Amino acid sequence: MKRLSILIALLCAMLSLGSPARAFTLLEPNTWPPALNPHTWPGVLNPHTWPFDLFPIPEVSTNPNGGVTYGVLLAFLFKDKQNQIASILAPDVNTDTKLGFGGTVRYFAYPSADMQWYALAGAQEKIARIVDLNYAAGRTRETRYSLEARLYFERDPTDRFFGFGNDAPESGESNYTTEQVYVRGKLGWNLSKAFQLALVARPRYVRIEEGAFTNIPQTITFYPNAKGVGGGSEIYGEARATYDSRDSVDIPRHGSLAVLYVGTAQRALLSSFSYNRMGIDGHHYWTLSPRLTLAAHGYLQYMPSGNEAPFWSRGRLGGDPSFLYDQQTLRGFGAGRYVDNNLSVANFELRTRVYELTIMNTHGVLELAPFFEAGRVFHEMSGDPFEALHPVGGIGFRGIAEPFVVGFVDAGWGGEGAAIFAGINYPF
Repeated sequence: MKRLSILIALLCAMLSLGSPARAFTLLEPNTWPPALNPHTWPGVLNPHTWPFDLFPIPEVSTNPNGGVTYGVLLAFLFKDKQNQIASILAPDVNTDTKLGFGGTVRYFAYPSADMQWYALAGAQEKIARIVDLNYAAGRTRETRYSLEARLYFERDPTDRFFGFGNDAPESGESNYTTEQVYVRGKLGWNLSKAFQLALVARPRYVRIEEGAFTNIPQTITFYPNAKGVGGGSEIYGEARATYDSRDSVDIPRHGSLAVLYVGTAQRALLSSFSYNRMGIDGHHYWTLSPRLTLAAHGYLQYMPSGNEAPFWSRGRLGGDPSFLYDQQTLRGFGAGRYVDNNLSVANFELRTRVYELTIMNTHGVLELAPFFEAGRVFHEMSGDPFEALHPVGGIGFRGIAEPFVVGFVDAGWGGEGAAIFAGINYPF
């Protein structure tokens, strides 16, 4: 349920922060008739009296695995005493060509660099539902401990499964609805500002049902023998070691992030399946000039007992953005295009600041980011992670309201055509 208009709202915010008439300043207000000039409106009708900036945004969004959405989004931007964005309230109403009428309410809070949280809830007329609550404290690792907690529920009828393997053909496409709910918690022990040891727990309940697209075979009938097609539950636990020398958690321009993890789900611990997983996730950022940042990302995952895992827990390559084992970025394909036990991917993009302005102490940036990436999945542990890669190239458009907020639109081209993605935060 990502919306291109989120980025548009952020771009409007950056270009209009401090503007006397807020989002309504399309022409110089002093040239307007008095009845149409927001400066002259009385009381609460005057935008100067509002505790927020309001941006009504026409909404057009797309999903490589779904339909096209049209609607209207209202972006309320609240600022702190330093005139930086402290929170965003962004409700919308829309209609989707496949899922019908619906809407989503989103609230993003940025109390500080060390603490952030968000809440969103949405629904479409046909099947789709989502509730997502997330809280993170100790993000900058200045204190002894860090904590992250998330409650997530979704019913997503646009998911695809093409079968297992790096050569899974387009003709194998099938559609299903993922209904899942999970609670995820991470407790981190900060040995220093750069080093952290953490424990992660994620009990999850999953059901696989018929999808929303009747012109595509249904996964539950097309792949009746795929492990996990009947759903299941798992209590997944993980140990994680992190090294982080980035100059910013949200908008890094130099430094490194490396995450090494091992995890397991076992029937003996009340899971429906038993499997093990391990991987390494690496990021590095080079500041080439005040306007240029080269960002690189690499990910390698192995599942020694992957054949025992459900298809929705194995390596998933495709889509945007990157979420460790849940999804790895390959922006020329829809989410989950390639699925198998093991996975490798590398992503590179040149983040280029093409326009910047500072108004009332808020720094806004328009960024272009040409990118190249390639990845693959493979079944056996002995497989070569660098052969038979799927290459993708493209261009990213980013709106940044420093120090915390990034909105993106990425257009990528791969072996099966183009794909467009939009959302909040960097893809990796």
